[in-house]
Amino acid sequence: MDKKNDLMKFLLIGFISIALSFGISNLKQSFAEDEEHEKDASALLNAIPQSKVSLADGIRQSTKGTVVPISAKFELDEKGKIALSVYTAEKGLTVDPQNNAFNEISGSPESPTWNPEPEVIKDEGDLKAAKEQLTVLSKGKVSLLDVVEKASKEHPGTVVAAMPESEDNKSVCEVRIDQNGKVSEYHYDVVTGNEVKMDEDKY
Repeated sequence: MDKKNDLMKFLLIGFISIALSFGISNLKQSFAEDEEHEKDASALLNAIPQSKVSLADGIRQSTKGTVVPISAKFELDEKGKIALSVYTAEKGLTVDPQNNAFNEISGSPESPTWNPEPEVIKDEGDLKAAKEQLTVLSKGKVSLLDVVEKASKEHPGTVVAAMPESEDNKSVCEVRIDQNGKVSEYHYDVVTGNEVKMDEDKY
């Protein structure tokens, strides 16, 4: 009986040690990812003033025929340079996600003339996000441009992203604005176009 108890204790201690080791490893990885994210965010904010094209300008330019912008953001490309990226639904908002086509229009905004390159969205995660964004916007009466222009008028700073999402059982567009080196998030109802307060919003 004692040998059995000793074996059980040994196995339990081993299991706890492995669990703790795994937990610490995950925690370290999480901290590393957070630190990397903060560096990228800081680098992006430092690069924003280099843009000669606004988010609204990029959205307007990406609107052609049936093509409708469904999200837009400034980001850093693989070389660490600022890029303006717009996701588009090629067949408009009335065609469901399964029968639609999605492109990413992306290019450097560092000159007054924005010359983006269109690319079909194939990455599984990006495609899923694009379909969700289309679904959210299709429920509304306002366009992505409407939301960005209204947010620009109501809040000082530079709009750096506009991302439709379903949150707290609401169809909203999250607008991120760079305000003197600090990014604030505001949410707009895609049905009414009015700003709505979300739980995580801080003013």
